[in-house]
Amino acid sequence: MIDIALLKKGLDTLVEEKRLPLEKVQDAVEKSLAAAYQKEYGKRGQLIRCHINFDAGTMHFEQVKIVVDENSVRFVEEGAEEKPVEMIDAEADPKSLLPRFNEERHILIENARLLKKNVEVGEEVVFPLDDKDDFGRIAAQTAKQVIMQTLREAEKEQTADEYSDKLDTIVSGVIERVERGIVFLDLGKATAIMPPEEQIQNERLIPGTRIRGYLYSMEDTPRGLSIRVSRTHPKFLVELFKAESSEIAEGLVEIVSVAREPGSRSKIAVKSNDEKIDPIGACVGQRGSRVNAITAELHGEKIDIIEYSENLKEFIKKALSPAHPLSITVNEEEKRASIEVSEDEQSLAIGKGGQNVRLAAKLTGYKIDINSAEEGNEDADSADEGEIADTDTDY
Repeated sequence: MIDIALLKKGLDTLVEEKRLPLEKVQDAVEKSLAAAYQKEYGKRGQLIRCHINFDAGTMHFEQVKIVVDENSVRFVEEGAEEKPVEMIDAEADPKSLLPRFNEERHILIENARLLKKNVEVGEEVVFPLDDKDDFGRIAAQTAKQVIMQTLREAEKEQTADEYSDKLDTIVSGVIERVERGIVFLDLGKATAIMPPEEQIQNERLIPGTRIRGYLYSMEDTPRGLSIRVSRTHPKFLVELFKAESSEIAEGLVEIVSVAREPGSRSKIAVKSNDEKIDPIGACVGQRGSRVNAITAELHGEKIDIIEYSENLKEFIKKALSPAHPLSITVNEEEKRASIEVSEDEQSLAIGKGGQNVRLAAKLTGYKIDINSAEEGNEDADSADEGEIADTDTDY
């Protein structure tokens, strides 16, 4: 015998523990009891529903039949052999892929209209069933499986709803463990992963410590909800600046483009949408407080802040900072820029391992060739093929 009051008490406890809406938990229980009824008392193919009224302390069951006509189902004679799906010729017989008529779950429209005058194909007709509250062991086991599955789906749906709002933002979590280079991050109601390529090189990630990351992907997979975070994504840097700078968060200052080599160095191009606001100052903060906080978060990553210019040559010139080009020639069709610098600034323009020119190329979207004014084009070509051959980028 099922005690409705006791069942309600159990539901309230489950709602509190799982932090799920009462309607979701009640739906899970009703589905499980319907499955138990089907197992114990129902017939094959029946659609059975359960309704519980906790206020009245009552429970009843009903059979549901779908209204059909000759164009929505196919009729097969009793004892007739069914063809395997792969042998069905849908073009020769368009009705061959329609569901087979089952009197336990279908009702013909002419019969349905004897019960409900204006009913249409696809609607439901409900028939009350005898109330039962005594189920056998197998039926009870079926009910348990259904309720667990329904609750898992409800939890997954709730988690998906919550974290879909956090997609493309920064999330914070505690490192659970690190396995084969993959970091598992406890976000509270869900576990996210940080693949090796999304981690800052040489950064120690110790279980038990809290870190932040950019939530860039969320997918529903057969194994559950897959949430992925990154500390190397260019947008992680953008979101960090939004968190530190109210001017950026409010849209008064805009980050136009970003070029990152995570953990080492970044360049960002910013512009002001308010002539009264200095975009670089809004990013740097008083005595460098804002940019220093971000550098500390990114494992010492140095950040060059450049003011964006609509003038392409001026923008490329600023992007190559701290070098000071003598001249710039731009081929907009090939998206390529040839930069002439003094001999003593050539290494500064290229940067260690070609990093400065590489980041400038990513920031502007132009391939950049560095030429020394004293050495001429012949020496410049060899430099382009050597240290800065990696400046080709899609960023």
